[in-house]
Amino acid sequence: MKALAVDSANRKIFIAAKNEDKTVTAVFDIAMKQSENLLPAIDYVLKQTDLESKYLDYTVLCKGPGSFTGLRLGISALKAIELAHDIPVYGISSLETYAYPFRDLSKVIVPVIDAKRDRFYAAAYEGEKTILEAEDYEAKDLAESLKNFKNLLICGPDYEAFIFVLKNLLPDFKGSINHIKGNIPSTDSLFAIAEEMIEKKQAPLADYEGPEYLRLSEAEKNLSE
Repeated sequence: MKALAVDSANRKIFIAAKNEDKTVTAVFDIAMKQSENLLPAIDYVLKQTDLESKYLDYTVLCKGPGSFTGLRLGISALKAIELAHDIPVYGISSLETYAYPFRDLSKVIVPVIDAKRDRFYAAAYEGEKTILEAEDYEAKDLAESLKNFKNLLICGPDYEAFIFVLKNLLPDFKGSINHIKGNIPSTDSLFAIAEEMIEKKQAPLADYEGPEYLRLSEAEKNLSE
């Protein structure tokens, strides 16, 4: 299939294009410069795979949780392609995306994203079963929820930060805390999950669907008050 995948949920952006069996992935560790680099990066990977956006079968992205700005940029870019060429956009949970490569392991998979101020976006999976729903957790509450599991694998972009916190909060934890070093391109998981959804005839994002933040923005908090 011909496809484009974007993970702009965090500081490090992954963008990939695939043209049948040829895939090109670009990684940008650019923090606040996402808005300047996202569209040129999309153009770059498409050109490297001899693709034009109008010939894509689908696009896919991490829909959240994650960076407010990054998520908005990613969904705006892919929605623009959808509007221009009627290309469906599939939205996948960031946490599900980061857990996907490890779902066949006999461990409780815990993908985490640092949400700052001693909080983490997190979930927990055992195989294809969700055992801890994706939420914006206070670190101590997340640690408490995990303390009775015996074999943890922590993954996601901020696994190191959470492992440090977890070991401090649960000094007497009797189970094992595992992790995978190095970066596995999240776009590989996005392609795989999207094509599973297509095979199962699951719907892409509707016109009205946007990012899943799991947390109110400061503006929304102010309005609610």
